[in-house]
Amino acid sequence: MRVRASPEAVQLVQDRGGKLYVWAKRTRCCGGSLIFLETSSEAGERPFRRVPADGIELYLDERLREPDELELGQS
Repeated sequence: MRVRASPEAVQLVQDRGGKLYVWAKRTRCCGGSLIFLETSSEAGERPFRRVPADGIELYLDERLREPDELELGQS
């Protein structure tokens, strides 16, 4: 998996402890299903696995299939 993170996103994660946890959240809208990726600086109760990323500790929900690429930006 390739991780592309903007310098601002890396700095934000570092400012909040250096760890980023990512999981999927499914929602319904307009007669269909949408899946969003959510993030936190705390793991909560989901099982996560660590994946390589420069400058931060990145963890994906164990139930997620690794994407070919994950892009992190600050919003």
